[in-house]
Amino acid sequence: MISKIQRRNKIKARIRGKISGTAARPRMTVFRSNKAIYVQLIDDLAGNTLVAASSKGLEGGTKSEIAAKVGAAIAQKALAAGINEVVFDRNGYLFHGRVKSLADAAREGGLKF
Repeated sequence: MISKIQRRNKIKARIRGKISGTAARPRMTVFRSNKAIYVQLIDDLAGNTLVAASSKGLEGGTKSEIAAKVGAAIAQKALAAGINEVVFDRNGYLFHGRVKSLADAAREGGLKF
């Protein structure tokens, strides 16, 4: 029987085989823990993290509302760095709940997926 972590790693590997980030269109990857949510814009060709944001230090509201705040923050930082388009990497998570609210807030903030 396959565990939940092994299943997510298989999905993650399948997604990463198809998408890659560049300096002009970086990969926006999401990591979701039980307490926090993290997002990075990564240039895979150079191996650099261009912009990052997390829910550390944010308080108030549900986890989905906090994820939306993180999505708005990453959009603001990306636009300040001159990044308009990204490739979204859900990192093996379902596009639902916190991941979806983060992505929607980033879109509303001005990022194009």
